Amino acid sequence: MVIIARHRQIIPTGPRAGASPPKVGILQRIAHLAIAAPRRMLVLAALVAVATGIFGVPVAKSLCACGLEDPSSESAQAKELLTDKFGVGDVQMAITVSAPDGADGSAARTVGTEMVNELTRSPHVTSVTSLWTASPAERAALVSIDGRSGLIVVGIAGDESSTQEDAKRLSDNLIRDRDGVTVRAGGEAMMNVEITEQSQHDLLLMESLAIPISFLVLVWVFGGLLAAAIPLAVGGMAILGALAVLRGVTSFADVSIFALNLSAAMGLALAIDYTLLIISRYRDELAGGAEREDALVTTMATAGRTVVFSATIVALSMAVMIIFPMAFLKSFAYAGVATVAFAALAALFVTPAALVVLGDRLQTFDIRRLVRRILKRPDPVVRPVEQQFLYRWTKAVMRRALPAGTAVVVLLVLLGAPFLGVKWGFPDDRVLPETASAHRVGDELRAQFPDDSSTAVSIAVPDASGLTAAEFDGYAIDLTKVANVVGVTPARVVDGSAYMAVHSTEPLFSESSEAQLDALHAVTGPGGRDVLFAGTAQVNRDSVDAITTRLPVVLGLIAVIMFAVLFLLTGSVMIPLKALVLNVLSLSAAFGAMVWIFQEGHLGGLGTTTTGVLVASIPVLLFCIAFGLSMDYEVFLVSRIREFWLKTSNSDESVALGIARTGRVVTAAAVVMCISFAALIAAQVSFMRMFGLGLTLAILVDATLVRMVLLPAFMHVMGKWNWWAPTWMSRIHERFGIEDGLASIRSEPAGIGLRVQGKGE
Repeated sequence: MVIIARHRQIIPTGPRAGASPPKVGILQRIAHLAIAAPRRMLVLAALVAVATGIFGVPVAKSLCACGLEDPSSESAQAKELLTDKFGVGDVQMAITVSAPDGADGSAARTVGTEMVNELTRSPHVTSVTSLWTASPAERAALVSIDGRSGLIVVGIAGDESSTQEDAKRLSDNLIRDRDGVTVRAGGEAMMNVEITEQSQHDLLLMESLAIPISFLVLVWVFGGLLAAAIPLAVGGMAILGALAVLRGVTSFADVSIFALNLSAAMGLALAIDYTLLIISRYRDELAGGAEREDALVTTMATAGRTVVFSATIVALSMAVMIIFPMAFLKSFAYAGVATVAFAALAALFVTPAALVVLGDRLQTFDIRRLVRRILKRPDPVVRPVEQQFLYRWTKAVMRRALPAGTAVVVLLVLLGAPFLGVKWGFPDDRVLPETASAHRVGDELRAQFPDDSSTAVSIAVPDASGLTAAEFDGYAIDLTKVANVVGVTPARVVDGSAYMAVHSTEPLFSESSEAQLDALHAVTGPGGRDVLFAGTAQVNRDSVDAITTRLPVVLGLIAVIMFAVLFLLTGSVMIPLKALVLNVLSLSAAFGAMVWIFQEGHLGGLGTTTTGVLVASIPVLLFCIAFGLSMDYEVFLVSRIREFWLKTSNSDESVALGIARTGRVVTAAAVVMCISFAALIAAQVSFMRMFGLGLTLAILVDATLVRMVLLPAFMHVMGKWNWWAPTWMSRIHERFGIEDGLASIRSEPAGIGLRVQGKGE
């Protein structure tokens, strides 16, 4: 097949005289290698899987529930200064000591004093403040309103990974009930420990749910048990490879524990997508009368090429998250790119080799045939494609393209409307189940203690040299004039720097809290010196700013990448633009559902504690991943539609045939991918439950309403203009576009080739 890129329309032509035969591409070489030495390829793949598993599986010990803050922000600089000079500690552990006879009773006092002594001996503890050792002025903030509980506040120094290890060690050694005294640990330090432990438990639960259910669906889709086992094997290799990469990354960067959840879910989902596409195309070629070897080469040149494009799009859409400064989002970039790369490589090398080795045994243990025999049903009759449901459905949609497309667009916009009221927040202990120690302590602090430390604003003065006590007092007085500031601690000066704390009654993440923070920033520092703010409110603002300021660049890069890759695939300008618009629409329902359920609390927040805000990182994460996965199905469908367009030059027929041939694969892949991501809904960490629901909804909407209604409706309206590109861009595609090379492996009827007709031809 010779392609001369121009614009306008594509018509059948004869082959060019003297044209050199098409080159054999790398995908066809992989097919020939699989035919020549399939067992060697499988053994080599198994050895690679074992090696990556041995190296990568221990990575869980090196991960942390960290990375949600911007390390270059004002709050991060303030925290670093306060830790280095004032021993405030990078993270705090809050310990409540409760007794029936009250916090000032002998039992609580004895236990509390013993714990303070043990904590002060720890080399990682920088500060300990408690009800039983504090000054009289500080005692009121350290005893509960009902008088039953006393508070110990512990500052732990170190980076995010080490503080988590230290907090876990302190908790294991100290947190236990003694002599009728109840001891519980909470605060940021304990929250991070429990999130890590809960995430590891959730990962095991997710795999125990997703793998067997996915296997049952695959058995039904593929028919044979052996055929269904191929995607699971490829998925296992992808997951093990991603774990090995993550362990390598931990040697120079913090990696979030939640990257494991993504690797497991996406590794299984993409492996199934890619192997399902390859095996389905292989079966289509066999059903068309091709010999096994020819069928495999053709499959790799077509479906294999689609896998490469799909993997490239998904990987690049997640790679852009590395632009964000937070380790949390960077971790998903590392995990996502590694998982996609290993899934694609395993699918391209293992699947063809497995197909050759299995041969006729690919259909072994056909469950569908067994079920038909039990139910005494006849074998299904192979019907012409024109009589199949998806073909007839697509034709019906295209006959009513405008009303059908308009109705779906309106529906998706309405479903996404709640996202217009989104409010951003920073995760606290309430992301954990109500039974978690950190959550229970957090509830007690909010309800029973007069001074909620989470609402306090810490102020650091980096250069306080030469400032007088009067200047600090004047600054403190000005701060107390801000609405709902209940007190300011006296300034502490150490090595030329100063530290103060502002206590507030404003609820976190509220509009009034934001207004109060603005008012505090507007107060001139002592002696006119610069000051740095820390505290949860400031951390939240810095984190949201870090995301929103970089979001236009990230979205722009994703759009450019998607457009470029789809243009190289199709040679069209309209197809990439259509894909970008449809993908945004497919995500609208997911974003609206996140706000409606997890921010506003409808449906009981799906069993989570709603705080009236969303964690800012999760919608960004969802957008990057779901956008790439949506393009996954776009590539699947458009690649096949383009094949028929090049043969027929009939737009509507090409769309109907492409969806009829690929729609079943897309539907099956979407079902299995939804199973993988829906398993995340079982997670007990609320923002991972939100992430799982968002991905599941995005994929369901994309594979149904978007691909089965909006795509054919749009392509019918555009007609032959679907494949239009300006002449100068057509020249770019002629030079850099990647064709499937089918002319080198198929014998076309004499005189039949393809070229694109341009103006004046």
